Amino acid sequence: MTHHDPARRITFFSVPVDLLDMEQTVARAEESMASGKNTRHTALNVAKLVALRSNEELAEDVCSSDIVGIDGQGIVLGLRLFGVEKAERVPGCDLMVELLGHCARTGRKPYILGARQDILECAVANAKRDHPGLEFAGYRNGYFSTDDEPDIVANIAASGADCLFVAMPTPHKERFLKRNADRLDVPFVMGVGGSVDWLAGHVTRAPGWMQRFGLEWLHRLLKEPRKMFKRYATTNIAFAGLLVGALLFNRKPVA
Repeated sequence: MTHHDPARRITFFSVPVDLLDMEQTVARAEESMASGKNTRHTALNVAKLVALRSNEELAEDVCSSDIVGIDGQGIVLGLRLFGVEKAERVPGCDLMVELLGHCARTGRKPYILGARQDILECAVANAKRDHPGLEFAGYRNGYFSTDDEPDIVANIAASGADCLFVAMPTPHKERFLKRNADRLDVPFVMGVGGSVDWLAGHVTRAPGWMQRFGLEWLHRLLKEPRKMFKRYATTNIAFAGLLVGALLFNRKPVA
């Protein structure tokens, strides 16, 4: 059962998008934690929007989420191109940090699943340093087999966590959350990709000006050219093709 707000939800190339800013997203998370109502958050960027068009499982995982937040500036620019002025980016890593601070202030307890053990421990230590009073319900690295999954899910459910951050790459985190949504018994869950690496200081984010202009992809490309070139070359070109096609043929991809 989904709990999105129809007043704030639109579709973009048939993919649901929720027009929420940071404050509204944190409020939705708190509402979920206070009521115990399960809410699954997915962050949407250009790479994911392009990937799900040819991956039915990923499309189902994203489209069935209770909140589909705008993670990429490319999505914001695409929406604005077609007249959606209220589109605002809420980066997954910034949302995670905001929610950790919220947990510290309210006594809520987060759980992190994913990343390497050493990076995870460093991220947890940094979060506790930055947010005095923060207590974790638990944390566990992301290296496990399918056979281990039921025990891990049971441990998370028994931890009393108010929110869960799953630090795995796409589409693994989406698959994990969809597969286990009913068994996790955590009110607010979201995938955070490589945000734990950033929280640990293992990777750096783009400078503020690059983020504002939607150039984080360029920053990552310069940092990891071999890993990122194929991904960005294919997804950015495919997304540009979608936008140009919609403009040329006077199709409106927003509904």
